Amino acid sequence: MPSLKDLRNRITSVKSTQKITKAMQMVAAAKLRRAQNAAESGRPYAEKMSATLGNLAANLVGGVGAPKLLSGTGDDKTHLLVVCTADRGLCGAFNSSIARLAARHARKLASEGKTVKIFTVGKKGYDMLRRQFRAEIVENIDIRGTKPVDYAFASEIADKILARFDAGEFDVATLFYSQFKSVISQVPTAQKLIPAELPSTDGKTTTGASADAAMEFEPSEEAILTTLLPKNLTVQIYKALLENAASEQGSRMSAMDSATRNAGEMIKKQTQIYNRTRQAMITKELIEIISGAEAL
Repeated sequence: MPSLKDLRNRITSVKSTQKITKAMQMVAAAKLRRAQNAAESGRPYAEKMSATLGNLAANLVGGVGAPKLLSGTGDDKTHLLVVCTADRGLCGAFNSSIARLAARHARKLASEGKTVKIFTVGKKGYDMLRRQFRAEIVENIDIRGTKPVDYAFASEIADKILARFDAGEFDVATLFYSQFKSVISQVPTAQKLIPAELPSTDGKTTTGASADAAMEFEPSEEAILTTLLPKNLTVQIYKALLENAASEQGSRMSAMDSATRNAGEMIKKQTQIYNRTRQAMITKELIEIISGAEAL
């Protein structure tokens, strides 16, 4: 049975931990509002960009003259998995859920005879995936010095991916991140970047014109797509980083709230044990005193 001093030390230690988790919860709650607003503000632009490119791509008859970022290389032997996670832990299953989704996709591709390459953004994803896919990881980008993430940082990542694509290092690129739904709901998501997956227009244009309307583009659809598709890659990566930032803070807030409540329950149980132990020791001392007095 532990001594009273050991129990007091244990209770003090848990109380200190509870103060830390409570502080982390409050910090995450403060950061969540800004991150959530940024993620929600970035969605309309990314969706409109995809819709605009979808309209342009629909006007290319048979895909003739389409840029490689849209049509692909004509093969799918080599896949690049761009896995975006955080650089810090203590945020529940946020990092592990993204890494598991990417790992399942990598194993599926490997079973089909495909070559897999992994491009990680964030320390946690790199640490988790290198245990199973050390040889497949081609690059890791640390984001600890880029808080908050901005468009320029997303552009740097997109440039690195485009440089590898232009060098013929892969045929298909897929982005993995966590889509923010609410404080208690973040959905691990896989989005194909190259070739770009654009929404179907079903014969409609974003300008509201009828499907039969004759439209002329200046410059041509091919020239516009050649310019916009690299920008769209950057936009989609930026959106994923914003979604990740909001999901990380939401997941950390929920995790620290649970940890704080668990610490409170542990303090309660340890206090009960301490009181019972103290009562037993007092009773034992009284019995010894009474027994000694009776012996005299």
